[in-house]
Formats: sequence, structure tokens, C-alpha cells
Amino acid sequence: MFTGIVATVGRIVRVQPFESTDGGAGLRLSIDAGGLDLSDVRLGDSIAIQGACMTVVAVQGREFEVDVSRESLKLTVGLEKPGEVNLEKALRIGDAIGGHLVSGHVDGLGTVESYEKVGESRELIIRVPPDIAKYLAYKGSVSVNGISLTVNHVADMPDKKGSDIRINVIPHTQEVTTLRNVKAGDKVNLEIDTIARYVERMLSAPGAVDARRGA
Repeated sequence: MFTGIVATVGRIVRVQPFESTDGGAGLRLSIDAGGLDLSDVRLGDSIAIQGACMTVVAVQGREFEVDVSRESLKLTVGLEKPGEVNLEKALRIGDAIGGHLVSGHVDGLGTVESYEKVGESRELIIRVPPDIAKYLAYKGSVSVNGISLTVNHVADMPDKKGSDIRINVIPHTQEVTTLRNVKAGDKVNLEIDTIARYVERMLSAPGAVDARRGA
């Protein structure tokens, strides 16, 4: 588990192909950890990279390596080539939860519609596909490229092809995450709030309580 509070921005410095367990050609990433403390990182530990939970397979100096399967590459963006990435080590018992509980399992991709400066902050508008949009709500939480953010507005599209969500990004978040590189048209990794998954299951499962009748 993670909190969506990015520890540092690292950089994918090398990308090499490898035979993944799902039978496809995956990628081994070598990542410069930037300001991330690797002194307590061991083989098998989890680190969120652009919001995707990955397993450390090697550590040497200021770099660590992870293997990304072909299936993971299909479901995410930002892991297929060199470039900056948000990094966060897995949550430990006793750590502060500054954002919200994030599993590191990307649910899908959104598309940045606009990212404009509004006052001292920036307004991020993301087009979200229908299968993810139904879980998002005003003042709810969403992980964007591994960053815990608050949804300020949800606008459902009349053609039912998704929804636009509006998010306020404060200057600090802009400065210390890869959002500083985002522009209109970019794809972003999205993960919904875990609580929303359980709510849907409870309401859709056989014998579920009908909240509208109070039964």
C-alpha cells in the first residue's frame, strides 16, 4: 500500500527487453532514485513508479531495477521509455497517511484535456473513461500518476463516453512531481479510491441492501 504522497522524482535511465512471465516481451527498467533513500530497500520490496506498484529486482548505488510485464505496459503510461517518474516506497506500519490509501494497481488511463494556471495554482482537467468515472465523486480522492489528489468537480459527458474531472494542483505539488511536465493530450495513470470498490460491490452483490428503500 501507498499514500499517494510522492517522495521524489526519479528518472528511468535505461530500458531493456526481457521475457516476462506472461509470455510476452516485458521491460527491465533501471531507475535513478533521485532523492529517494535506498538504504533500507531490499530485493522484493515494492516501490510505486508513476502510480504503478513494482517489485525491486536489483539495487546498486543510487539506482534500482524493476521488471515490467507486457500486461502492465498495456495498462499504464510512462514506464516504456526513459524519463522522469514519481517514486514512493511502500507504506509501513506507523507511517503518516498524508494522502489516501493507494494500492498501486492502475485502473486505467485518463487524457489531460487542459492544465492551465488559475491564480497561484493550476487547474487540471482530465477526461476519464466510463468504467473509471463512475467511481469518482466531488471531494473524493483519485491517484493521478501516483499522486493523491482531490476531485473538485465531475462533469458527465452527454454522449456517455466518460466524464471530465477538475483538480486543483497547488504550487508545491506542481514543483515536486512529474505534473510539471504534463500538457494537454497527455495520458495519465489513474487509480480510484479503494473504498469506492467496496461500496460498488456491496450494492451490486446478490442480496445487497437497497439503500434507496432503506431495506
